[in-house]
Amino acid sequence: MARRASSGINPGIVIAAVIFIVLLAIGGRMFVGRKSTGFDKVRKLDVEAFLENGNSMRGNEYSVKGNIDEKLRWTPDRGQIVSLKIDVNGKTELIGIEIPPEFNHLNIEREQRYAFKVRIRKGGIPVATAVQAL
Repeated sequence: MARRASSGINPGIVIAAVIFIVLLAIGGRMFVGRKSTGFDKVRKLDVEAFLENGNSMRGNEYSVKGNIDEKLRWTPDRGQIVSLKIDVNGKTELIGIEIPPEFNHLNIEREQRYAFKVRIRKGGIPVATAVQAL
C-alpha cells in the first residue's frame, strides 16, 4: 500500500508565526506609547544653570518639559506668562515662561503637562517658540 503525503500544517511554523506576531505587537506598543515632542534636536534646558544666571543663556534655544503650576498673567495682545513646575534631581523648581500671543488659541490650564521650545531673551526670560501638550 502506498503512503499518502501529509497535508496538515506544520505545528512549528504555526508557533513561530504566533511568536512573531506577539513580538511585533509588543514592539509596536512600545513605540506608540512614546510621545515625541518634536524638540528632540534641541538642547534640554539646564534648569539649575538657568536659575543661577539665566541671562548668560540669552539668544539660545532650549526645550523644557513640566506641569503648569500657575497662569501668572494673560492679555490678548501680549500673550501670557505661566509658571512651569519642573522636577530637577528630586527637587521641584519653578520657572516663568512667556507665551506670545500667537499661542492664544491654546487652552493652557493648571496641572497640565507641556513641552516648550524656548528662546532665552535679554534679561534671561524664556519665551516660547513652540508649545506641545503631553
